[in-house]
Amino acid sequence: MVRRPLGNHHHRPDTLLVTSDTAQTEPVAKETVYDIAYDTEELRNLITRPRVVLWDFDGPVCRLFAGHPARDVAADLVGWLAGRGLRDLLTDEERETYDPQVVLRAVDRRHPGSDLVTELEERLTRHELNAAPSAWPTAYADPLIRTWTAVGARLAVATNNSATVVRAYLEGRGLLSCFDPHLYGRTQDLHRLKPHPHCLNQALSALDTAPEDALMIGDAPSDCEAAAQARVPFLGFARNDRKAELLRRAGADIVVDSLQPLLSLVHG
Repeated sequence: MVRRPLGNHHHRPDTLLVTSDTAQTEPVAKETVYDIAYDTEELRNLITRPRVVLWDFDGPVCRLFAGHPARDVAADLVGWLAGRGLRDLLTDEERETYDPQVVLRAVDRRHPGSDLVTELEERLTRHELNAAPSAWPTAYADPLIRTWTAVGARLAVATNNSATVVRAYLEGRGLLSCFDPHLYGRTQDLHRLKPHPHCLNQALSALDTAPEDALMIGDAPSDCEAAAQARVPFLGFARNDRKAELLRRAGADIVVDSLQPLLSLVHG
């Protein structure tokens, strides 16, 4: 797969493009700049250096709502609010979102720490638990997690999803021992969700690791921003060009569209 050119970005003449179709690297023409372009040695240095790897959950590890669509969950939360006469708590845009986290955070901004927010968060957690059995594993994530663990890296999850849900999913995949007990997820303090670095800092503290000795893998701008605030090197994972561009705009220097090159490098 060749990425489409972008016209106004800094040109690196010796960069290489890693794609999901092959573990090999393909030279990028000197006159062309791509949205996912980087030196392969940069990727090697980034992923073989850290002692600790912090994973976002929904995206790099799995697609949580693959069989339980997130848009339906968001609609349920909106409907639950409407049934209590609270539809006007949300803007038109928030009522139409496909992201249940948007609904939860919108209500928390207007009624922080309230019983309403607690009930809404518990409802979202139940949806996440229902979604976990039908979640789709991200390609190469399972073997990469096992291989990284086998070569001595310590792993943690730093996510805006419920840690209970993360535990259930990892246990079902036989991966819990690679992370346990380092699962840092959503708490009642919703203002500490990413892009706040709280869950990353929790992981670093528990693992007694300096930020520069860690790596964060995430698929959203909020992951990149949280890593920057925690001073943790960041690797972006993007399933498509749109997400890659969002990560690049958020400051991600290296973005991959597959975990396969990471697996090859860690295994090697």
